[in-house]
Amino acid sequence: MRTVVHAGIYPHPPILILEVGGAESVKVAATAEAMAAMAGRVKTSGAETIVLITPHGPVFHDAVALLSVNILEGSLARFGAPGVGVAYQNDLQLLAAIELEADKAGIRTIRLDEHGAAAYGVSADLDHGALVPLYFLAKNGVRLPLVHLTFGHLASQQLFAFGQAVQRALLRLKRRAAIVASGDLSHRLTKDAPAGFSAAGREFDQKLVQLLERFDPQSILSIDNRLLAEAGECGYRSIVICLGILDGQSVQPEIISYEAPFGVGYLVADLTPKDTKMKKDREAESEFVQLARTTLETFVRHKEIIEPHSGSPLLAQQAGVFVSLKINGQLRGCIGTIAPVQDNLATEIVENTISAGVYDPRFPPVTVEELPLIEYSVDVLSPPEAISGPGELDPKKYGVIVQKGGRKGLLLPDLDGVDTVERQLSIALEKAGIMPEESYRISRFLVTRYY
Repeated sequence: MRTVVHAGIYPHPPILILEVGGAESVKVAATAEAMAAMAGRVKTSGAETIVLITPHGPVFHDAVALLSVNILEGSLARFGAPGVGVAYQNDLQLLAAIELEADKAGIRTIRLDEHGAAAYGVSADLDHGALVPLYFLAKNGVRLPLVHLTFGHLASQQLFAFGQAVQRALLRLKRRAAIVASGDLSHRLTKDAPAGFSAAGREFDQKLVQLLERFDPQSILSIDNRLLAEAGECGYRSIVICLGILDGQSVQPEIISYEAPFGVGYLVADLTPKDTKMKKDREAESEFVQLARTTLETFVRHKEIIEPHSGSPLLAQQAGVFVSLKINGQLRGCIGTIAPVQDNLATEIVENTISAGVYDPRFPPVTVEELPLIEYSVDVLSPPEAISGPGELDPKKYGVIVQKGGRKGLLLPDLDGVDTVERQLSIALEKAGIMPEESYRISRFLVTRYY
């Protein structure tokens, strides 16, 4: 199952709502129409919960704020419309899962119920950054459990990593979610804009929209902080967290609406992941990966171990094999053999695939719902060769094996974040339980990786 069934950027000017804006609301009719269209998409998405990211809740310098009251509610009374309000049930189970995953990633969160909010001198009511998108959702009959997040003034990479933590929480609970990234773009587009005029406002809005259109998250994360400050925006950090939640997924953005009648940029964009990339990837899968996929899907669904096809050329080979499983770019299991222990390469792949999917001690067994999400890679190892020292290693080309007595650690080549021999050896030694100052043997091996 896909856990993110809808994702979008939602502006939040209260003037969109007739009870607040009156006759002025007609000036943002295009935005209001786009918001209603997005709400309709959420309604038909199959979402079970809403994850809403806002800039206008309790903002902390070093943490993400999580509202933990049972009922999330508020009104637009401060904008002259006390009769316009919403109330949503808090998805406290998902909130706790997000809190846990963020903690694992080293990102601080602050949980705020009524007492906690009072202690910090902030409100636990819904802010207008949440109320405006929720008004359109409620008007279209979307009444789902809600998680309310307010970004902190953290670095972009940390906010992106927090989004990845939200993604992992959704995967762990198998929860289908609609992601609502609330935020306006520059507040400095005209001379009569709320924050005054700056040429940086138009530059920021155009740059962000262009990067979203080609869906380039890394370039968005790299937007200069000085440009952000000069543009006077409030939606960038919400969008960065949303991009983290979408990490590893295939997104074909749709810019539905952009206008700025009051000197503030209002962008409505649909960033819902699509299945097209996965389908294309499967059409191009190697025989190695096709065998791994069929093995795991058969075993998980029917508890049966398949027999490799009698005509497969893999029956005539022997080699050590590692099978790796990922979901949305995150490791979901990896088990392998340094040297062959089965009669042929096909059976080696079958056995190691089942081990990676069901018996990797770091993860729970793969479920039926996760099967469509899994991306496979199969690494076929050359026989290891002993080397004299680290000078004969290359972490991009060679895998490494370190051994002292019965302690042995292996690391595959060309892994994300392993760019130096020192880093490669450090990880392998840690896996083996060998101290760096001990004497140990080093072997290297080549890998042919199949997708």
